[in-house]
Amino acid sequence: MKTILVVDDEPNIVELAKLYLQQEGYRVEGVGNGNDALSKLSSIKPSLIVLDLMLPDIDGFEVCREIRKKSDVPILMLTARKEDVDKIVGLELGADDYLTKPFNPRELVARVKAILRRSKAGFKPGEAIEVGNLRIDPARREAAIDRQPLKLRTKEFDLLATLAQNQGVVLTREQLLEMVWGTDFYGETRTVDIHINHLRDKITGSDASIETVRGIGYKMI
Repeated sequence: MKTILVVDDEPNIVELAKLYLQQEGYRVEGVGNGNDALSKLSSIKPSLIVLDLMLPDIDGFEVCREIRKKSDVPILMLTARKEDVDKIVGLELGADDYLTKPFNPRELVARVKAILRRSKAGFKPGEAIEVGNLRIDPARREAAIDRQPLKLRTKEFDLLATLAQNQGVVLTREQLLEMVWGTDFYGETRTVDIHINHLRDKITGSDASIETVRGIGYKMI
C-alpha cells in the first residue's frame, strides 16, 4: 500500500485529502507544519507528498528544498495563490506538479495517480550514450563528465538521457513533456524550460551543450 503524506495547516484540507485518497486504497498520514513533515519523511518513507506552500513554521518552499537534499520522492505542491511565480519557484525547487486552492478533491486524486504512474514508469533504459566527455548510462541511471559523477534529480536525468538519445534532433517542448513526464502531466511547457536551465548548469565543463531553437524547442549537440 502506497503512503501519501499530506502537509497542510488546515485540518479540513487534510481530512478531505485523507477521505478521497483512502477511498482509492492509499494509506494517508497528515501533518500540520513543515518540521513535522521533515520528521515524518524518514519514519514513514512516503511514496508521494502533498505539500502546502503556506505553513505556520517554515514555508513549503523551504520544506521542498530540504526534502530534495535527501530524497527524490514526488511532491505535489498546493498553493492558495494563482501567481505563476509560486508555481515556477516550486518547480525549480524540485516539485513535480502543483494544484491551486480551492481544488476539487477528485482532481487531487487524479494528479496523485498521474504523478505516481510517471514516477513508476521513469525513463526506459537503453545502451550507454557518450557525447564527448559526457557519459550517460540509462540502465544504471548514472551520468558523468570525465568520470566525475553528476548529481541529477530524477526528471533531470530522464531529460538529459532523452536529449542525448536524440542528439542533433530538435525536440519541441510538447514532445519532451510527453517523452519525459508522460501524456498525463498536468503542468505547462515552462516545466521543460526550468529543467533545461538546471541541466545546462550541471553539464558545464562537458563537450555537450543544449541549444535553444527559438520558437520550437531544444536539441543536444
